[in-house]
Amino acid sequence: MLSADAIEKIRAIENLYPDKRSLVMSALWMVQRKSGDSLTKEDLKDIAMLLDMSPVEVQAAATFYTMYHVVEPVGTYHIQVCRNISCWLLGAETIIEHLEKTFNIKTGAITDDQKYSLVTVECLGSCGTAPMMQINDHYYENLTLEKVDKILKGLR
Repeated sequence: MLSADAIEKIRAIENLYPDKRSLVMSALWMVQRKSGDSLTKEDLKDIAMLLDMSPVEVQAAATFYTMYHVVEPVGTYHIQVCRNISCWLLGAETIIEHLEKTFNIKTGAITDDQKYSLVTVECLGSCGTAPMMQINDHYYENLTLEKVDKILKGLR
């Protein structure tokens, strides 16, 4: 069940949108931030009810965009590596392999201490600065293995 605070915050911005359905992305973001950086299926159902949408419509929005973490918990540091064409051509696969080796996990997994999660995404919209990754809400661009190691050292 969504908290009263979450419902109140969603309703407070409702008038900024042409209709309730247009509010879905903001509602997903607010609930995700309040619930520990991931969304449960129950959250999606509650948002759907609040916005007069079907649960599958809310789930479609939540699973389409990489900024939402549905059901799967993410680490304190959620690492998303772009693997689209520009990043791939400029070494994303090498970076992904390096991160898997560094954390001793496969892509799509989370470390045992829940500190790091690693996923690949199709595009983070930074093709001109490929290869790149996003950690939580921060972009890291023009990556090399040395840069990646320096970034990770700064996280610890």
